[in-house]
Amino acid sequence: MICDGRGTPLKVITTAANVNDVTQTLALIDGIPPVAGQPGRPRRRPDSLLGDKGDDSNPNREELRKRRILPVISRKGAPNIRGLGKLRDVVEQTFALLHQFKRLAVRWERRTELHAAFVSLACGLICWRRLKEAAHDRVTSSHVLATWQGSSAPSPP
Repeated sequence: MICDGRGTPLKVITTAANVNDVTQTLALIDGIPPVAGQPGRPRRRPDSLLGDKGDDSNPNREELRKRRILPVISRKGAPNIRGLGKLRDVVEQTFALLHQFKRLAVRWERRTELHAAFVSLACGLICWRRLKEAAHDRVTSSHVLATWQGSSAPSPP
């Protein structure tokens, strides 16, 4: 799974249990959909990629650099990068959100298509909840701002 800095899932790939995660790194990067936000062309690639020691691979590092993506990945056998754990917690929290859907906590489906469909549905629900929270926060903050701007002095009792 690859997600943005706030933990919103962008792409999920389901593989067999015995497949190394490093084999799917570039496929996840290629699968990032265009993300609009600022004026101009939508972004298709991140500025950097955070990963754990399981994602350490020299060919992947070189390919990420060719794509102008900074790989922030601890090397195997080397001390951990200071502060990387706090940033990786975002991904772990997203996995925890996915596991709140009981059907995804343990994979019962034998068919990969069914499991992938449930994962896609769960990711869609997570995105929808985040958009709903953001819209609510925007409305609440504009209401507070309008109330604050409207009353310059306290009214007499």
